Amino acid sequence: MNETTGTRGAVDPPIAAILEQINAITGLSVREADPEELRAADRQLREASPAPPRIEVGSVRDAVVPGPAGDIPVRVYRPEAEGPVPTVVFFHGGGWVTGDLDSHDLVTRRICRDVGAVVVAVHYRRAPEHPFPAAYDDCLAVALHVADHIGDDGGCPDRLAVAGDSAGANLSAAVALAFRDRHRPLAAQLLAYPATDFDGDFPSHTENAAGYLLTREALTDFKYLYAGDDPAVRTLPQVSPLRAASHAGLAPAIIGTARFDPVRDEGVAYGEALRAAGVDVFSRTYDGLIHAFLGLFPLSPAADAAFGELCARLKQRLADQAG
Repeated sequence: MNETTGTRGAVDPPIAAILEQINAITGLSVREADPEELRAADRQLREASPAPPRIEVGSVRDAVVPGPAGDIPVRVYRPEAEGPVPTVVFFHGGGWVTGDLDSHDLVTRRICRDVGAVVVAVHYRRAPEHPFPAAYDDCLAVALHVADHIGDDGGCPDRLAVAGDSAGANLSAAVALAFRDRHRPLAAQLLAYPATDFDGDFPSHTENAAGYLLTREALTDFKYLYAGDDPAVRTLPQVSPLRAASHAGLAPAIIGTARFDPVRDEGVAYGEALRAAGVDVFSRTYDGLIHAFLGLFPLSPAADAAFGELCARLKQRLADQAG
């Protein structure tokens, strides 16, 4: 059963103040704008926010991993802990269009520190220049490469996880399906507000259609830019993990969704589908929060607590695997 923190209430006050500023600005049309404009707007929004304290980890290095269309940029974070540690392959959010290694640097640093894991962050090819299956192919290629070379950065072979937020959570779920189908071991999947069904209609799409950062219109446009409008593509399990013929045998899942998020019910439905298939699932909807709350933890105590719980659950799951 999906858990909810508290009862339905208002948006967390620090986040409400941010939304008031954002909602006063006329946003770009996702489908009509030049993608570089969208990426520039995303960077400007981050740069306008107060600089959070830096999270220190053991080491950070940029590298590349061979991919189906050339080298894929990655950033490898190593915790301060000595000895073999878990490894988390992280796929950033951004609607398959925006986001990069820098946009989620603070998020990946926190996962590295709080989980005590090597984190390999992936900068996959983005839509619309590179629509499906480019991002999926890149993410799967990196995850398989990391699994095959897990000792290179001090990782344990039996403690590999995938993680992501938003579009990155969609990619994480799809990669977890591929690992199962290839009979490759995977210890956990952390999915923060994942999109799981490109052709489904969910109450949260309407309930949270506007005013909460990610709008229903933007969600629809991002999905279109990534996967087009052909139902034969949009319903593939690599695009819509909820549509997979079976969810049995998948890696244990930690799923976090936000009360005020149009994509909320897609994540909830995915947790229910996995649980029905016998998968170990922790699923929680966090009251007061919006889409992209992982990146809001320096500004919002509620987002900070939610991120902390998700990291703690992942750390425990990986520790259980070691046992």
